[in-house]
Amino acid sequence: MDFTAQLNAHVARVERGLATLVPAAKARPARLHTAMRYSLEAGGKRLRPVLVLAAADLFAPALKSKFRSPKSKFPDPLPAAIAVECIHTYSLIHDDLPCMDNDDLRRGRPTAHKAFDEATALLAGDALLTHAFALLAQHFAASPALATSLVRELADAAGSRRLIGGQMQDLLAEKKSDATTPELEFIHLNKTAAMIEAALVMGGLVGGADTNDLSILRRAGRHLGLAFQIIDDLLDATADTATLGKTAGKDAKAGKTTFVKLHGLAATRRRADKESAAAITEFKKLPGQAPFLVALTEQMQSRKR
Repeated sequence: MDFTAQLNAHVARVERGLATLVPAAKARPARLHTAMRYSLEAGGKRLRPVLVLAAADLFAPALKSKFRSPKSKFPDPLPAAIAVECIHTYSLIHDDLPCMDNDDLRRGRPTAHKAFDEATALLAGDALLTHAFALLAQHFAASPALATSLVRELADAAGSRRLIGGQMQDLLAEKKSDATTPELEFIHLNKTAAMIEAALVMGGLVGGADTNDLSILRRAGRHLGLAFQIIDDLLDATADTATLGKTAGKDAKAGKTTFVKLHGLAATRRRADKESAAAITEFKKLPGQAPFLVALTEQMQSRKR
């Protein structure tokens, strides 16, 4: 397996999906759609939509988007991947707002509320959240059971008990001197890991994975999501703004509860390694031992050095 070539192919597929499955910037009202695309097209790792595509391809590897016939047993996972990216981008837009983290930089350029204004950024985030579920309803309508499962998975991951709940707890934990490890893990498992877990499970659902394999994907996503956020905590404490593409050191400045704050750099690195190893162990239980997902986890793990 040529990991880099496969990753680039997945990312290119995501970019094509964003170009075709999101309203054009000129669609009325143009300012709103321009703001949506400004944030979606800012780049980034595209980790979550890539996970959707990679998980789907594990179970239906021969079925590439442009070759799928309308009668194919397995629908195209691309709309599900774009739905996940819409939710992720909406969460970033809102996370950066003055009432939340109040950040000026995201993915190496001004945040949406700086490039446009606060009201436009808020509405762009709202529109991306809504559009994600429209994509699932429209593009999986021919498979009602699958559409229902995808909507349920994404709604659970993005709702008040997970993504939004994690964000709320994160805000409550700012400048809290007695925050505990369980409180921190609730934040990370929900604010970050929930969407990574959902991406893998949604890919498995589209690819026709059985109940056992979906459970493996869910456990792997939990570990991968924790590793991803713990490594983000490390990078915020050790990297510079140019490297991150967002403001470095903002967690410490805001008094946020992070693994680095509670446990120090060395212990945080060990925990990142532990969660990455656990994710790899789960991935190797999947068909063909999921070499792409294993390599992706290893690449992500290397970011902390």
